[in-house]
Amino acid sequence: MRPPRSTATRRVAEEAGRRGERLAAWWLRLKGWQILDRRVRTPVGEVDLIARRGTLVAFVEVKTRRTPAELDAAIDERRLARVAAAAEVLMPHYATAGEDIRVDVILLAPGTRPRHIENAWIGY
Repeated sequence: MRPPRSTATRRVAEEAGRRGERLAAWWLRLKGWQILDRRVRTPVGEVDLIARRGTLVAFVEVKTRRTPAELDAAIDERRLARVAAAAEVLMPHYATAGEDIRVDVILLAPGTRPRHIENAWIGY
């Protein structure tokens, strides 16, 4: 377990996360997605972005890291399970019958293109 972060460190991390979410939303829009919502909280977790393209609705987790080397460890099964649980709660509000649903991840680091992992939560 890592030590608690200072308020200043948390603030910097929060701002980097918000910048990453804005960049991820921009990236998705360039790929033809409509952003339905951002930073949606539920009792079981938070979804960074909710996006639609055609009949597909994606609940997107965005992870921003300082270096490309840190990206591989940025997402794990526990985090994806929280996003999937939140997506299940939110599904009736954003998707209609017959639409496909998935959980995606977008990984960001300075000097690299965004990495969009589609259907990252197979257990969903």
